[in-house]
Amino acid sequence: MNASLPTDGQLALARKLATGGMRGEGAVAHVDASAYTSPERFAAEQARIFARTPLVIAPSALLPEPNMAIPHDGFGKPLLITRDRQGEAHVFLNVCRHRGTRLVEGCAAVHGLRLVCPYHAWTYTLDGRLAGLPRPDTFPGLDKSAHGLKRLPTHEAGGLIWFAFDGTADFAEADTLARDFAAFDLAGQHSFRHRTHRVKANWKLIMDAFLEGYHIQRLHAGTIAPFFKDGVSTADAIGPHQRSAVGRDAALAALSSSDWATLRAAITYTYQMFPGTVLVVSPDYINLMVLMPQAVDEVLVEDFMLIPEAPATEKALAHWEKSWELLDGGVFASEDFRACELGQQGLASGALDRVTLGTLELGIRHFHDAVEARLG
Repeated sequence: MNASLPTDGQLALARKLATGGMRGEGAVAHVDASAYTSPERFAAEQARIFARTPLVIAPSALLPEPNMAIPHDGFGKPLLITRDRQGEAHVFLNVCRHRGTRLVEGCAAVHGLRLVCPYHAWTYTLDGRLAGLPRPDTFPGLDKSAHGLKRLPTHEAGGLIWFAFDGTADFAEADTLARDFAAFDLAGQHSFRHRTHRVKANWKLIMDAFLEGYHIQRLHAGTIAPFFKDGVSTADAIGPHQRSAVGRDAALAALSSSDWATLRAAITYTYQMFPGTVLVVSPDYINLMVLMPQAVDEVLVEDFMLIPEAPATEKALAHWEKSWELLDGGVFASEDFRACELGQQGLASGALDRVTLGTLELGIRHFHDAVEARLG
């Protein structure tokens, strides 16, 4: 592991946890139920947030080597993530510049120096340049340099690949977050497993679930609750993003330590990156969840499990498989996502005009404030 030193912000959260975390700070707050059920509101979020804001599309570990490409359709347009021969990441529209055909089919990673269109065999390099085409004599005067793949603004920082549909997007906050992620060596992790869940709930309900620890002892009573101390949590903000920390019950005595490795064992850090990405940093592995809203009541959630290195033995493989099934299948899919689906059903019934938030849930209100600020 090549982790860096922790940031001042990470250490500040650890110090707050050592004194008990947030204990009843603030007042009861609310969120209108229509924020989760209004089709007009959903359309506005797509147009004013997801179409304009930098978005995480994948961990760097998904493309660990040069000359790789992976199709990606989750954000409503055919996209293609590549890593070129120099190791630079790109996000392109997965569209041939000749007749508009999808350049790479399927969803599996492809390896090679060139991408060849299946229709007329126009060929592109992994940095998007048009490298060649059959019968060039039939395209007199064609400027190949003007027919490269359509590249979207792309920025790789701290182990994450970000992109934006808006050409004026600013990635400065990605670099700020990258300093925190360096402390976990996010860029050096191995992508062990990933799975995409289709959840019948508004995307903000998923974000809400990772913005409070109030539910852990209740919803997760049969899975991860024994690892955590009820109510020992704290949080702060990095721009519109939130950074939170929860104390692990068996290691609370270590919270006053100044040793980063000791603190990592005692704390689960979570980053809620605006608008729809969650990074959960457990002591020995990391989960990245990328949210891709599909409708007012449906979202795709791609969950990646990142581990320090590829399993070298059958014992190591079995260990990581057990952790993967516990978190992805047991905690996230069967508990968190299921609770969100049930919540969507309840809110759609009209039974509530608004949801009520206690003092351990105020991160949800801060998140909705950020959403509403961008909706004007």
